[in-house]
Amino acid sequence: MLRLKDGIKEIIRKTAVSLPRDVEEALKAAFEAEPEESPSKEALAQMLENARIAKNSARPLCQDTGTPIFYARVPRELSFAVVEKSILDGLRTATESVPLRPNAVDVLTEKNSGDNTGLFFPEIYFEQSEQDTLVVDLSLKGAGSENAGAFYKLPDERLKAGRDLDGVRKCILDAVYSIQGRACPPYTVGVGIAGTRLAAAKLSRTALMRKLNEEAPEPAINELEKRALSEINSLGIGAMGLGGNCTALGVKINHAHRHTGSYFVDISIACWANRRSRLVW
Repeated sequence: MLRLKDGIKEIIRKTAVSLPRDVEEALKAAFEAEPEESPSKEALAQMLENARIAKNSARPLCQDTGTPIFYARVPRELSFAVVEKSILDGLRTATESVPLRPNAVDVLTEKNSGDNTGLFFPEIYFEQSEQDTLVVDLSLKGAGSENAGAFYKLPDERLKAGRDLDGVRKCILDAVYSIQGRACPPYTVGVGIAGTRLAAAKLSRTALMRKLNEEAPEPAINELEKRALSEINSLGIGAMGLGGNCTALGVKINHAHRHTGSYFVDISIACWANRRSRLVW
């Protein structure tokens, strides 16, 4: 499986050093929309320049190269074990060659593994596919944005939020308002709605993998995404918390059926450099 290992190494390199095209285009649009000589316009200019330098020099966009999170859709003729080994081997190689910052620390010994592998590190999620190709999506999730996530149980008396989509909207706005500029906006906001904590968390994470121009298929969710984005950008937090018109580039919402007695909303935040890529093999 040498070829797969090499493919994994390549998408890790690509994800670490270059912005997704839709994210870069959204940052350019945000830059153009800000008033001249405003602090937020300068911050956006610096982000775009940083992205240009990183891509041209093949160096990581950020010193925190994040937690690698893999989502693998595996054809029946390929075993999960083979794919997992290729992912781990590719990650170890990429850690040295890109290079990536070693981020895997044992919680008992505080020892860093040195190669970004360890107990449940990286995160790898498998799904059986009926297709004849392997699809691996990768997110490099920085600690700053991961620490900015939020979790809600509806109804929420503090927010006056009920068990409905308007309650979800209030959760989204509260989460972004609470973190202000601490996680390097403009953000991409991923939202998961479900009846278990685990499902809500996974849905919010995978929502960050959606392209910014990808609309939700359900009209009610599509409308909520657009309204929430508009209301977030009216908060005035702006790029890097410096004030301005663009606090978020997108809001993406995934949802699942829920238990009658539970309504959970999980919010995942990506910083301006929402690092994600896809390998089709």
